[in-house]
Amino acid sequence: MNEHVETVVLDSQGLSAWITQDRRIFAMFQVFHAMGADVVVGANTVVEVSHLRVNMPRLWWVPSRVKIAPVTEDSARASAELLKAAGLHGHKYAIDATVAEMAPCQPGPVTMLTSDVDDMARLCGDRIRLIGI
Repeated sequence: MNEHVETVVLDSQGLSAWITQDRRIFAMFQVFHAMGADVVVGANTVVEVSHLRVNMPRLWWVPSRVKIAPVTEDSARASAELLKAAGLHGHKYAIDATVAEMAPCQPGPVTMLTSDVDDMARLCGDRIRLIGI
């Protein structure tokens, strides 16, 4: 991680790992923080990680530490186009598509922490750096 990173985007697994204070993710965040990188999460990713066992106070703390990117009508249309171009179905990949659509709109260079490197590579192409978690 020696290259400059302006923005770090989290998919649901990245956000979940941060909420649960995963040691590996915590170490990465220390590096990103030292680099001065901003962290961005899609609004619907916050919803995606919500479940009965999630630490809700920690989940509600997250917006105070990151930028929450909205899903707008324009971003929804662009996300649908990404799905079509990648040959993927919205039923399974809708939230991934919105994350992939908003990532390159952030100040670059952009790095994404994701558990779905293959799917995100199909959706993002080479527009952002992907780090598997």
